[in-house]
Amino acid sequence: MGVGDPFGMAITHALASGMGGIRTAGDLVARVQMSRGLKTEAAKEYVAGKLGIGVLDLANEEVMTEVRRELDLGLVYSLPGYARGLEAKRNIAGVLEIPVNCLRRLGKGT
Repeated sequence: MGVGDPFGMAITHALASGMGGIRTAGDLVARVQMSRGLKTEAAKEYVAGKLGIGVLDLANEEVMTEVRRELDLGLVYSLPGYARGLEAKRNIAGVLEIPVNCLRRLGKGT
């Protein structure tokens, strides 16, 4: 019995998190793609516009760390006084003007 493509999952994961996830803006772009049905480039433009930065800055870890701190959108590491978990999701939903299902189900906003 074969194991299939041993690199298949790694390739899929790399493509899905190619913008660095929460280190940059990959998670935000993915949320917009799913909630608004936008293609990647359109989602990047939308997110950049909502964050008040350029599209190229979305992949810049230093810029995005500062933006995430200013807007309280969650960080890779937990720091005292900054949002995490559901609070970060609520802030993301507000800034990007998108629904987040878990928040709706818990009655915590959009």
